[in-house]
Parts: sequence; C-alpha cells; structure tokens
Amino acid sequence: MRRKNNGGVSIWIAYGFIFFSLLFVAIAQDPELGSSRVVFQTNYGDIEFGFYPTVAPQTVEHIFKLVRLGCYNTNHFFRVDKGFVAQVADVVGGRTVPMNEEQKVEADKTVVGEFSDVKHVRGILSMGRYADPNSAASSFSMLLGDAPHLDGQYAIFGKVTKGDETLRKLEQLPTRREGIFVMPTERITILSTYYYDTKLETCEQEKSVLKRRLAASAVEVERQRMRCFP
Repeated sequence: MRRKNNGGVSIWIAYGFIFFSLLFVAIAQDPELGSSRVVFQTNYGDIEFGFYPTVAPQTVEHIFKLVRLGCYNTNHFFRVDKGFVAQVADVVGGRTVPMNEEQKVEADKTVVGEFSDVKHVRGILSMGRYADPNSAASSFSMLLGDAPHLDGQYAIFGKVTKGDETLRKLEQLPTRREGIFVMPTERITILSTYYYDTKLETCEQEKSVLKRRLAASAVEVERQRMRCFP
C-alpha cells in the first residue's frame, strides 16, 4: 500500500497559521480611526489628521478640544528633524496671538500617559512630554520616519491622513541644532485650523445624490404625464 504524504498539508497549515498571525498583528497595530478630522493650514501647505479614540481617549478629547477652541491658530512647528519628527510647539508660549481665558484653562491641563502597543511609524501623532509620564499638554509630534525607540514611551493618539507632501516640504527646510533639538531656521506657522466629520460629509454627499435622483425622477414623471395628457 502507498503511504499518504501529509507533509504538504502540514506545510500549508503552517503557512496559514503564520499568515493569520501576521494579519492579526497588523490589525492590532493599526487601530481604527474615528470619524473626526483636523486640518492644520500652514504657510507650507495643509496637514490633515485623525484620532485613535480607542487607544488614547483622554488625549484625543483634550487635543480635539484645543483645536475646537482655536488654540493652535498662530502656533508653529518648533522642531523639524528630517526622518524623525516634526513637532508642534506647546500652545502656551508658541502662539503669536494671546489666548483668551477659556483657551488658557484648557491649555494649562495635562493628560495621563496613555501608552499603548501602537508603533511609532511615519505619519503617527505622538504626544510630547517631560520626564513625568503624565506631563503631556499640547505639544505633539508628527512622525517623519519609524522610531521604535519611542514605542511605549510616548502616547500615540492619531495619524496623518493627508498632507504627507507638506511634511516632505518641511523636511527640506534649512535647520539649526540647539542641544538635542533640530529646529527650522524660519518659522513654520499654523495659520489656522478647522475640523470636520467624515460621516457627516458622507451623509451630505448621499443626500445630494438623492436630491438629484429625485429631481430627475420628477422630470421624467412630468415628461410622461405630458405625453399621456398633451
């Protein structure tokens, strides 16, 4: 009798196990974005980003409130280290326009360090802080490359969704070094900011399509009525 060769089956099972393990890891490292989007309009172009509310809920709530209050308007990127980070200055001291009382209250708050297993790769948003792990306030970095040494040390709360071409422009600007910081020689200003909800935009688009279809149907009904009752 011929013996059945189960070696091939075992190999395919092993490959399948590896594939699904890698898929699971990829999914685990790429959390779902919320529907809110924020746009920073800089003097070098726009940068859009979204949030990871399930990864860092308190950080997301704090940063989004700062945006809604207009705290990042007239602020700037104080650090641009090519291949590493472009870092937004703390709004307290980073703006050219004074803050009102409501803005000051939120800007003075700090959030607990919501560290996670999400990896620091290009496009990720990561909170700045001092030695105290719970000292994050309003300064954050946009990753310009992979930085595994930051993993688990700084709170990741979102990622850039549009505007990588703007980040590449920032990376080409002349810089100077001050201690550990690589800083642009000219000011990169956040001229203004706005936010929107992708779900609401989708609803508006769908409503617009529906209106056009209803209008076309009404025209067709009227055309048929005129044909039947000239």
